[in-house]
Amino acid sequence: MCSYYAFLPLESFAIAVLAYDRLIAICFPLHQQLLNNLPIMSSLVGLTWSYCVLMSTCTTSVIRRLSFCGSVRVFSYFCDYAPVFRLACNDNSLPWLLSSTFSLVNLFGPLTVIVLSYASIIVAIVKMKSAEGRWKALATCIEHFVLVAMFYIPIIVIFLVGLYVRSVDHNERVMSLSLASCLPPCLNPIIYSLKTQAIKKRYLALLKKVKVGNVG
Repeated sequence: MCSYYAFLPLESFAIAVLAYDRLIAICFPLHQQLLNNLPIMSSLVGLTWSYCVLMSTCTTSVIRRLSFCGSVRVFSYFCDYAPVFRLACNDNSLPWLLSSTFSLVNLFGPLTVIVLSYASIIVAIVKMKSAEGRWKALATCIEHFVLVAMFYIPIIVIFLVGLYVRSVDHNERVMSLSLASCLPPCLNPIIYSLKTQAIKKRYLALLKKVKVGNVG
């Protein structure tokens, strides 16, 4: 539980740091060495790691205070936080408060940074006079935008449905967590490696070979 809830928000904050990187590269290219250097990026990454580890350790330690005198059947594929503290037979208000607060911070904090960054990037792209410059700026953001969509859409959909529409089914919650947890790390190397010319040429060669084999 501690490991999972340290790495899941870390993915969210890492995507926000990448949005900051794109923001500086497109909107402040002349100040990139000043605003986006190794010490600053190391500090951002170090702060996000420290926060996620401390947050996960704090919330998991609270679970140890709960008593489980009834069913211990967890409706998830791992030791999930919310399904576990709901099984407690004593007061679980503190775990509920911590999980709700940290969920909002970990989800909408980085997402706000990403939205504001892309709003600034779009404004900067619109102001560009060269069509080629606009395309190059957009091309540098496509991979990151796909990663944002893969991570946030499953979580936000299930969060909004559970908050405003109806209670979330256990299977739907597990599916949304699975998509947000597994898809970005698995597809991240593929998405970003497609920009490499050598890999792109090899990929196109494999596609041609498959087409020729199908025709034959």
